[in-house]
Amino acid sequence: MQSSAISLSSCNPFLKSKSPCKPTSGFPPRFSRGLDPLPPKGLHLRASIGRSDLRQRISFGNGVSPSMQKPLFEGPDFRVGASASVPESADSKSSSSSLIQTLQLGALFGLWYLFNIYFNIYNKQVLKVFPFPITITTLQFAVGTVLVLIMWSTGLYKKPKINSSQLIAILPLAAVHTLGNLFTNMSLGKVAVSFTHTIKAMEPFFSVVLSALFMGELPTLWVVSSLVPIVGGVALASLTEASFNWAGFWSAMASNLTNQSRNVLSKKFMLKKEESLDNITLFSIITIMSLIMLAPVTVFTEGIKFTPSYMELAGLNVEQVIQRSLLAGLCFHAYQQVSYMILARVSPVTHSVGNCVKRVVVIVSSVLFFKTPVSPINSLGTGIALAGVFLYSRVKKIKPKPEAKSA
Repeated sequence: MQSSAISLSSCNPFLKSKSPCKPTSGFPPRFSRGLDPLPPKGLHLRASIGRSDLRQRISFGNGVSPSMQKPLFEGPDFRVGASASVPESADSKSSSSSLIQTLQLGALFGLWYLFNIYFNIYNKQVLKVFPFPITITTLQFAVGTVLVLIMWSTGLYKKPKINSSQLIAILPLAAVHTLGNLFTNMSLGKVAVSFTHTIKAMEPFFSVVLSALFMGELPTLWVVSSLVPIVGGVALASLTEASFNWAGFWSAMASNLTNQSRNVLSKKFMLKKEESLDNITLFSIITIMSLIMLAPVTVFTEGIKFTPSYMELAGLNVEQVIQRSLLAGLCFHAYQQVSYMILARVSPVTHSVGNCVKRVVVIVSSVLFFKTPVSPINSLGTGIALAGVFLYSRVKKIKPKPEAKSA
């Protein structure tokens, strides 16, 4: 490998000259094997180029070969080309987009947990002084209905076109949705928030049973095994729960049954390929229908109790009860909306794991906020049940091996 110095001369094809440069034998005039005049101050370019490489890159005529038209500088330690920045720019854009999506998903999970915590706290505070769960549930559906109508009227979410056949198909979903939330509020009014959510850890058990009965989906051995710690943990926690009473216990169990019935019915409804209804739209319609169904029941069973005059006669702080009831309704609708937004971004298994973590966060935060007395055995039972729920969410995705066909 021989080295040559690149010098600037009047025969450089990039500089205009009165007399054209004529090629000579050997090296062209602008390349000298001897010492060339020093280039202008501040410009000192040197390259290590082989003779054969030179002949390939440099045209010995008046023009320059295509390779010389690119701003390419070669040296012993580096190489810079104009095309090198393109893939780097694409990679940086891809990585920044991935980072933004991850941050957005993390923010949604944080909002999901936060809204759930505040809903349970505000709801429990109201139900302790205003023990009318049907009225409170109706109020929560009313707040959700107002929010849905605002979303549709302002264009924040597209207003769906619903026909009568779709409404008839959604009606059973709305009925079990109404009962599920009503039973949850009844349980929260009777027992501690932590105990209600410990019992609600039994949801996978009801999901497996109902899916087998109505959908023909038989569980795998792994799924059945994961149900054992769930049932055992809930039983252990119930035996040692300080706030235990049968009304609160069976209300929470009824909530599990109705909520999982809603999920099974939702699957059957989605199988009909009603493409115009996504999860958020379906939830919005169900919220409105639940309000319509429950409002008359509230009047006939509990009467019109949510009035300032009644609260004053009962010795309640009217402003505080109304404010916390509205905040509970707002958080109730918000956390379910965010839950469906997360479900649209992640797999059902990831969403199930997130729901398990959410239950842990709600139980711990409610115990700390309300200073609920918890015994070591009760904590152990709750922990075993939640560990079973996490295990269930992991093994649920394991598919059974197809049976080999006999020849």
